Amino acid sequence: MNYGPYEEVVVAVRDRILTLTLNRPEKLNAFTATMMREMIDVFTRVNEDDEVRAVVVTGAGRGFCAGADLSQGADTFNATRRGDRPERNAGPADAVDFSDERVRDGGGRVTLAIFDCLKPVIAAVNGPAVGIGATMQLAMDIRIASEQARFGFVFSRRGIVPEACSSWFLPRIVGIGQALDWCMSGRVFPAAEALAGGLVKEVVSPEQLLARAYEIAGEIRDNTSAVSVALIRQMMWRLSALDHPMEAHKIDSRGIYARGASADVREGVVSFLEKRPANFPDKVSRDMPRYYPWWQERMYS
Repeated sequence: MNYGPYEEVVVAVRDRILTLTLNRPEKLNAFTATMMREMIDVFTRVNEDDEVRAVVVTGAGRGFCAGADLSQGADTFNATRRGDRPERNAGPADAVDFSDERVRDGGGRVTLAIFDCLKPVIAAVNGPAVGIGATMQLAMDIRIASEQARFGFVFSRRGIVPEACSSWFLPRIVGIGQALDWCMSGRVFPAAEALAGGLVKEVVSPEQLLARAYEIAGEIRDNTSAVSVALIRQMMWRLSALDHPMEAHKIDSRGIYARGASADVREGVVSFLEKRPANFPDKVSRDMPRYYPWWQERMYS
């Protein structure tokens, strides 16, 4: 699979782990429309790349992502006055059709691409992660932070609101009380507080950060079925929002029935009985079960 060429992200694949590095170090990797498009492209392409089993996201230099690029000054968030991005102008806010595609925020486009990803995504937060730098991580599955990382959902201090679907993701990850505390205050807080609040899994030294991320990715790569991981990822994110466990039971049951006859399951059971590492043959690009994607059916009984 070919990735790029890209201007503001760097993609490298090694040992079946894709590393996506935000690459505007002179600007603390501040988020732009170019970065948005390139991240979406990576997370779309990786679904068809069976050579990649996990994705690690980090930042170049001393920052992870310092938030939106504010170089347009007071008009940074004003789509009607951004001469550099006329494609965002859907008309004045007091008369706009809010269903217009141009109204959609760029951060949300990125997090939805990550949400739809079939590979586990690990954030290795190496430095400041503010605004979209914090919210883009919420659609990732595991977040680990350097001791030098800082986080901030600073929207209230800029006069705007949380974006990138974070009002959906953040309360599910840390609880409504903690989400409100961080978002209403807009304060920047250290990695230790992110750990205590449940935003990150662990905090490590800067020297250990990427090694630890690759260790987590390697454990998944070496011991699991790619199709199982893809299904688990979608089940956990999507089924947690349903209003009754019966809806989850329906999808669980489809998964057990359909996957029970697969080559992966035969290998998983036999390798366990023979006390050897499994070599799962199924591929995400070709072997997802017939009921997937179940949420497009709208045929629940």
